[in-house]
Amino acid sequence: MTAQPEQRQQRKPRAGEPSTMDAVRFRRVSRWLAQGLGGELADLYIDSRGASAAEEYRGRSRLDFLNRLTGDIRRPGFAMVIAETDDLVGCAFGFPVGRDGFWWLGFEGALPQSIEQLTVSGGVFAITDLLVRPHPQDRDVVRRLQEGLLSDHQASLGATLVDPDDHPTLASLRSWGWLDVGEVWRPAGPTMFRALVFPLGERTAARLTGLAREARTRWPG
Repeated sequence: MTAQPEQRQQRKPRAGEPSTMDAVRFRRVSRWLAQGLGGELADLYIDSRGASAAEEYRGRSRLDFLNRLTGDIRRPGFAMVIAETDDLVGCAFGFPVGRDGFWWLGFEGALPQSIEQLTVSGGVFAITDLLVRPHPQDRDVVRRLQEGLLSDHQASLGATLVDPDDHPTLASLRSWGWLDVGEVWRPAGPTMFRALVFPLGERTAARLTGLAREARTRWPG
């Protein structure tokens, strides 16, 4: 998952002037269309990382992204929402987290009870990538992408795993309302990821009360 962390001042449209968001269209994309958009999505991935990261990781990261996209497209329940004007502005995709809790395999310590309950009830959706090209209202684009993807699947909690060294992405997710909840160790490597969740709606946020405070204590950076 990658995003541009830079914060921007958003200019409000003058009276009678159309909002920037009016020009952005959001639509759901089938797995077959997602396959056909692979090249454009990879360009979006590189652009969303910013100029310096694009130069440093253009070859390897582009290939890694395409491999990850191909794997996710094959998963049951795969879904994607894109934002576009004349070109792609952003996209979010992922798949439902199984009720068996396999997604959380390798979680360090005890999984918070509220998250476990939401998982068992089928209310968690894994957003494996959330991309946004630098845009005057990119925060609004991100909000509509992630909330739309969760709402479409009647999920009340988004979940994702991030490389702990990917500081720009972690900073962006936190600024968009995601919460650190722990560490997940995967057997291949072994590799450690930071687990983050995004509560959709006030009721879900209330169920996760205390996680944000605990996260700031455990990971202040």
